[in-house]
Amino acid sequence: MCGLFGFIREDGFVSGENVTAIVERCLSTMAHRGPDGTGFWIDAEAGVAFGHLRLSVIELSNLGAQPMQSKSGRYVIIYNGEIYNFLSLRRELEACGHVFEGHSDTSVLLAGFEQWGIVETCRRANGMFAFALWDRHERNLTLARDHFGQKPLYYGWMGDTLLFASELKPIVAHSAFRGEIDRNAMHLFLRHGYVPHPRSIWSGISKLVPGSIVTFSPADLAGLSKPDVVPFWSAAAIAAEGLANPFYGNTDSAADELERLLSDAVRQCMVSDVPIGVFLSGGIDSSLITALMQKQSTQPARSFSIGYADRTYDESRHAAAVARHLGTDHTELLVRERDALDLIPSLPDMFDEPFADSSQIPTHLVAKLARTHVTVSLSGDAGDELFAGYNRYVWGRSLARGIDTVPAALRALLCAGTTGVSPEIWDQVFGVLGAVAPKLKVRQAGDKLHKLSRIAAASSFSEAYLGLTSYWLHPADLTGYEGPESPVLTASSLLQGDHVASMMLADTLTYLPDDILTKVDRATMAVSLESRAPFLDPRIFALAWRLPMGMKLSGGVGKHVVREILYRHVPKELVERPKMGFAVPIGDWLRGALRDWAESLLSVEALEADGFLIAAPIRQAWQDHLSGRRNWQHQLWAVLMFQAWRQQQDSLRTLNAA
Repeated sequence: MCGLFGFIREDGFVSGENVTAIVERCLSTMAHRGPDGTGFWIDAEAGVAFGHLRLSVIELSNLGAQPMQSKSGRYVIIYNGEIYNFLSLRRELEACGHVFEGHSDTSVLLAGFEQWGIVETCRRANGMFAFALWDRHERNLTLARDHFGQKPLYYGWMGDTLLFASELKPIVAHSAFRGEIDRNAMHLFLRHGYVPHPRSIWSGISKLVPGSIVTFSPADLAGLSKPDVVPFWSAAAIAAEGLANPFYGNTDSAADELERLLSDAVRQCMVSDVPIGVFLSGGIDSSLITALMQKQSTQPARSFSIGYADRTYDESRHAAAVARHLGTDHTELLVRERDALDLIPSLPDMFDEPFADSSQIPTHLVAKLARTHVTVSLSGDAGDELFAGYNRYVWGRSLARGIDTVPAALRALLCAGTTGVSPEIWDQVFGVLGAVAPKLKVRQAGDKLHKLSRIAAASSFSEAYLGLTSYWLHPADLTGYEGPESPVLTASSLLQGDHVASMMLADTLTYLPDDILTKVDRATMAVSLESRAPFLDPRIFALAWRLPMGMKLSGGVGKHVVREILYRHVPKELVERPKMGFAVPIGDWLRGALRDWAESLLSVEALEADGFLIAAPIRQAWQDHLSGRRNWQHQLWAVLMFQAWRQQQDSLRTLNAA
């Protein structure tokens, strides 16, 4: 796991220009991504500069250092990530006559490019990766990003300079950068809480689409043409193929096959030359990954969790129970409110652009805990997207039936009746119901019911799903203009028929890379910890889409087949409970310890500075939240994260000017 940065200037470098110093300065802005080494490669005549920060995980010697050249000297690479199946790829390449020094996965990638070509090697590579590759023969640059977008890669032209990096910070630090906030990206951020790819918050800088490559030819680098972004793998195509070729076995045989593949994925993810552990929340996905890791370990696996004094948000006791049953070497940290609050000022720098998933806080705290013991940690990420684990899939099925069968006028009447009862009253109702039927115990039930009711008035299922995944349902109220259509609308329309399948694919294409994987990458790499997600193995994704929906969503409960595997390793009573998520009490903090901080960012003057936001609707939501009339925590957190990020950018500009 590492950090990469580079740039190309079409006319080459000026004689006497200290290009290495430029690269070194830009790299220093993300030193956390690679504390174990720094490397440079400069071709002054071609105008190419590569820089690399190394977090040593595989092949700790200099034989794994980057930038790295292929044996023939044709290719030079800077690469961030891990190829989990590099040992099997290496054996294939050795059979073709390739000879390796050391055992780095980087050298396997380079040999693969020589043997199979770039596109085919990317298809064969099972792992997480982002790389920049200079072809010295063809004098072109290729950028690539892994199948699901686990590793980030930004790129774009600033004047005559093409910049590319693992994070935005080194791009912003380059003298060619001219920052202008992309208002369309900001609009989408207010809706979803993240900036969807291929946009970034900065105009002219893009995120590379997951599962794709882009190659800049000499003509492209000279500004004579524009390259196409070409997919080497498509989640949508694999999903469609799986639906067309369904799995015909029963649940037991499906569980056997899934456990076999997932065990192998965990085994591959355990290959490391440094200490390795696992995040254990006590939920279904992390418990299964921990169980399969422990089963294949020669000593107790290192597991990590955090807890809260507030039992409403605390799952640590469940994680501890699973750890005791499995026999892991478990470490738990009780997070104080102050620990979380002290982290908030660093979030804009950690995430580089506005990002409003508040689970960023506990994710970073558990990563910080793990890093004191290990350098790599496995996680259960993506189990929800692949096996229908989110509550919205259950709600979405009922919502779809309502939209399809209930006339719009009647839906509007029912919605008016539901929203006519305050969220607080609904919370009390569900509190009573939850005491009788645990499945009805839903945190913030009133707010969720109000949101669902407003969404139920949608004219189509895609529109309703967009509402389910929105923070602000109408961002134009905050920005004063109609922004671009959300990519969620397009993604949720790719499959016809099963609405739950449409939601799952849309989440895989949008929410997973731009929220979940972004959160995990930045929160872990901020403490130089590598996180690996065994569920994101293309073989598992392909199988998941062959399984009938009844093996995923059954009886109003998701991840049915995953649960069946877990029960083979962990007693059902240790893991069966309503889904909680990785939440923090942001709403309470905004009324308490964070109130002054929030007020300073939500003042009329602060909101309307530079004309980005309209103060009135935000101030109204803030007052409703403070009074307890409504819980606007998620919507306000999005505005606060934008405001805090913008404040940080103003400070950086002042510092750079000085």
